[in-house]
Amino acid sequence: MTDVALQPGPEIPDKLYFKIGEVSELLGVESYVLRYWETEFPVLSPKKSGTGHRLYRRKDVELLLRIKHLLYDKRFTIEGARQSLHSEARAPKAARPPKRVQAELFSVDPLPDIRRELEEILKLLK
Repeated sequence: MTDVALQPGPEIPDKLYFKIGEVSELLGVESYVLRYWETEFPVLSPKKSGTGHRLYRRKDVELLLRIKHLLYDKRFTIEGARQSLHSEARAPKAARPPKRVQAELFSVDPLPDIRRELEEILKLLK
């Protein structure tokens, strides 16, 4: 997945859910393409509202960006893109610390240190 990180993608708004029209506009593909990709990539399954409208989460949008990159930029077939996503999901995540370590990193309250540093800066400015 490193090649996607090198490419500037569209800015994904900070929202919980996106309607299919918003995702379509964000990715620059038609809505029917997104619906087709749902049938071809089982990992992609947006929630549906009570009225049946598709509601994509941020992770769905990120996955769709990855699929679009594989299909349009790297020129993979649907099957090749499906296999690439499957192998990425199975690859070990060496760069990411275990969740237990992440929790330990953020268990310390940083606010007292930040407050103290800000007070020192304020004294320097006076």
